[in-house]
Amino acid sequence: MEEKKLKLLRMSNIPVSIDVFCRDLLAELSKDYEVVVVSSPEKELESIRKREGVRTIGVKIERRISPLKDFKTLLRLVKIFKHERPDIVHTMNPKAGLLGMMAARYSGVRLRVHSFTGLVFPQAKGIKKYILKTTDKITCRCATHILPEGNGVRKDLLFNKITSKPLRVLGYGNIRGIDIKYYSPDNAEIQPQASVLARKDMFTFIFVGRIARDKGIGELVEAFLRLSDKRKDIRLFILGVDEPDDRPSAKILEAIRHTSQIEATGGVSDVRPYMKASDCLILPSYREGFPNSVIEGGAMGLPCIVTDINGSNEIISNGVNGLIVPAKDTEALCRAMGKVVEDRQLYDRMRMNARQMVIHRFDRTLVWNSLKAFYKEITENH
Repeated sequence: MEEKKLKLLRMSNIPVSIDVFCRDLLAELSKDYEVVVVSSPEKELESIRKREGVRTIGVKIERRISPLKDFKTLLRLVKIFKHERPDIVHTMNPKAGLLGMMAARYSGVRLRVHSFTGLVFPQAKGIKKYILKTTDKITCRCATHILPEGNGVRKDLLFNKITSKPLRVLGYGNIRGIDIKYYSPDNAEIQPQASVLARKDMFTFIFVGRIARDKGIGELVEAFLRLSDKRKDIRLFILGVDEPDDRPSAKILEAIRHTSQIEATGGVSDVRPYMKASDCLILPSYREGFPNSVIEGGAMGLPCIVTDINGSNEIISNGVNGLIVPAKDTEALCRAMGKVVEDRQLYDRMRMNARQMVIHRFDRTLVWNSLKAFYKEITENH
């Protein structure tokens, strides 16, 4: 008789997070666990059910703080957890972490795991910062195991005294991993479009992310404009959608629209052809958890220029597979951009290292195996 599988319940407040961060992982975990996904009843939840072959439960979870609605959601989660009786509840995202860990603890779930993929409170101010820190403290108090996505997030949790519980970073960090065959400059399916996009007479920078202040888009555009005044053999791809709540200045938006050497595509379904047609990825963000665009760029063989922030400075080793500059420093960013264009020896060395470092650290098989080993360890030791 086949041994009954332990039940693993994965939870996020929005299903797109699980759709992105757990793509193909849930099907892999289903070999060893009965996997159930709980998230808001949006279209991605049905996609997850079909693609991963797992059971899903739709629960409306408000993204913003809403005390009455949040309390009702908490009661609903308690009811679900008591009915499902999972062996492990594993949450991600702040709101899902808070409500999921509270409900799991109250429901008597034995193993309660929360992953911090990034922290919001360090950039907040006043009462908002206090509320965000308090909710993270409650999440940690209710969890039995806490997984920061990287060492930078781990240090911030400790420095701000969010918890005194042990904090564990799995592998080299990152909870997603990367399919190194899919993100490969040699992947045949991207070659036709990449050939159309490529310009051998131009050095191409690429940015992938939200068009938002906190992504450093203002500094990026200003640095590019300064450099393009001196050189006409550079261009910039900007891939991403506008962020209404954190929009850059009108001057920056105007420059993006009307600078001939800047091509803003909006959101694209496949970034790989653009990366293949580029020479260097830039992410001048103010804060990150563990930026996937930098890993994807590295897998595509691109050196990356990043700011000295959590996650980014764990993926990039300065001068080895990219360059690290201070956040919010336009002049330093401009100098780094000029350096990768002009110093061919440095550029070639960083490009040669870029993909190999991603394969060694962030191949999704390695990331998945780290998570599976963690689950096995906690189930056997508790």
